[in-house]
Amino acid sequence: MSLKKWVGAVVVAVFLLSGSTTATAVVLLDRVVAVVNTEVITWGDLYKAMEFKASDEFKALGDDEKRKLFKENEASFLEVMIDTKLQIQAAKKLNIDASKDEVTDAMEGIKKKYSLGEKEFSESLEKEGLTLEEYRKILTEQIILSKVVGQEVRNKIIVSDGDVKEYMLANKESGYKISEILFKKPKTDAERKALEVKAGDIYQRLKAGEDFSALAGLYSEDSTGKKGGDLGFVNKEYLGKEFLEVISRMKVGDLSEPFWTAKGLYIIKLEDSADAKTADELKELTKKKLFEKRFTEAYKNWIKGLREKSYVEVRL
Repeated sequence: MSLKKWVGAVVVAVFLLSGSTTATAVVLLDRVVAVVNTEVITWGDLYKAMEFKASDEFKALGDDEKRKLFKENEASFLEVMIDTKLQIQAAKKLNIDASKDEVTDAMEGIKKKYSLGEKEFSESLEKEGLTLEEYRKILTEQIILSKVVGQEVRNKIIVSDGDVKEYMLANKESGYKISEILFKKPKTDAERKALEVKAGDIYQRLKAGEDFSALAGLYSEDSTGKKGGDLGFVNKEYLGKEFLEVISRMKVGDLSEPFWTAKGLYIIKLEDSADAKTADELKELTKKKLFEKRFTEAYKNWIKGLREKSYVEVRL
């Protein structure tokens, strides 16, 4: 039995033993791990969310290994869930919501992005242990979060031409926009050879014209897989020598053959390069970089403010 099913079974069993038919009884008997103003986060909520976010490699572990790793990470993950709940509560106070049409449009966009028909989409949800209604709830929350963060943080950030000019004079932009597919380093030589064959097959599919972001979403074992492999714009100073050696032989739009690093086996696509940009393009790139930096700072301060104005009790 998977941990997610085990958690659910515990909640259901306690519910049946209690003889209660109220949601309150279930919440009380499924241990509360945090109180956020007038709402709670239960042990079941926490562990179900953690397993949903986990990689396929992690999901293949046995129950005992899962429980150990979950225990090691539950405190930090709970903090993320608390911050999310605070943002949703802030959105409700501002009358920010997501309509059914917005959720449906978002779902259709995901199907289109990953070339999924109804059958493939249903199978994907089933693999994640989700019903269609549960997935719609997740999308609804994501849309609400995007709206409230946009209104309360993103839309209030201004980067002037003077800011851009000052930054460009002090910093010479040099780096690359990269997409990646990563296969984590295996333990044995046999696994290494099998992985090289697998990566070679995927490389040939990419050369034949298959979508990089779609294949990254399916096969990459890095967290960027959920974003289609997008690493964003990375300065040269943050790239390892293996990456720099490969990129030195590439032009914008090129794919690399699979190559090894200490982390694993990579296939990358060079999406863009600062060295190939005009002055206006570099200015726009710098403006985006400054915007994201200020957004990150403002977002952290906003979350801190929400916490200071709220009642939060952690019971782990």
